[in-house]
Amino acid sequence: MAEAGSKLSGAQRAAIFLLGVGEESAASIMRHMEPREVQRVGEAMASLSGVSDDQLTEVLGEFNTKAGAINPLGLGASDFAQRVMIQALGEEKARSMLSKVMPGKAKTRGIEALKWMDAGSVADLIVEEHPQIIAIVLASLEEEQAAEVLGELPQQMRSDLVLRIARLEMIDPAAMEELDKVLEKQLGRASKTPPRAVNGMTSAAAIMNNVNADLEASVMDELRESDAETTEKIAELMFVFDDLMALDDRGMQRLIREISVDTLVIALKGVDDELQEKFFGNMSSRAADMLREDLEAKGPMKLAEVEAAQKEILATAKQLADEGELMLGKGGDDFV
Repeated sequence: MAEAGSKLSGAQRAAIFLLGVGEESAASIMRHMEPREVQRVGEAMASLSGVSDDQLTEVLGEFNTKAGAINPLGLGASDFAQRVMIQALGEEKARSMLSKVMPGKAKTRGIEALKWMDAGSVADLIVEEHPQIIAIVLASLEEEQAAEVLGELPQQMRSDLVLRIARLEMIDPAAMEELDKVLEKQLGRASKTPPRAVNGMTSAAAIMNNVNADLEASVMDELRESDAETTEKIAELMFVFDDLMALDDRGMQRLIREISVDTLVIALKGVDDELQEKFFGNMSSRAADMLREDLEAKGPMKLAEVEAAQKEILATAKQLADEGELMLGKGGDDFV
């Protein structure tokens, strides 16, 4: 039986709340949690041996939720935790997290553990490894994290790594075995992994889309010197703020509805007049005039702030494209 309500930790209270609202709602909530938060709540959820009506009522009351006459919970809490985590995180990440909170319930590849580490720690872990191993690691991470890790690695390595990623087509099992051995020393776990097809060009472009402008410029310049053809293929797949010019009016209007005015003002600082007019032309006259006034009144902005606002808008555009709400393209081709 779980402890008395007053003695419950924050993680235990959160776990009881998730147990009380059901798998679907719990999964939706956990999607918005940080990895460390998921781990703490998952540990608490798995450790609960039983939850009384009073405890559940108290916890749900804290979340302004009516408890009602709910039967004691707790039986099958570990299975519940597994199902919720798989719904919330997907099977790969769920297995990684479950191996931490419920040993023996799931087995994870070392590469999955890296996805729950900060960029600096990942860079420290792999910096001394062979460049091909590092390239495989970066190609296996989510684009945003891979971009952050790339930024943490020595400058002289970056262009070579991006080129290696772009040339990846199939991740050799031997390379994955070597990677597992490296991670085993640090993380204490490794497993054999079958060959995995990858689209290296797409991975390289996605990573470059997430680095800052200075890093992008330096890496792409170095890449052009070593392999101009591959560099141009990467550039064609990259989607940048100026590419929003290719949106049709309907798509631009749909995008504008999802963007806050503050974000748009910052993002439009420093872009050329043609792109600004593209936005103005898809607003009402009143809204366009107000946006022009806001832009004129806005003082100098840090480049990093402008880039962050532009990346936020690009992320929104990509999400809308994935949902079929608009079409993104370069030179008339759909962005895939």
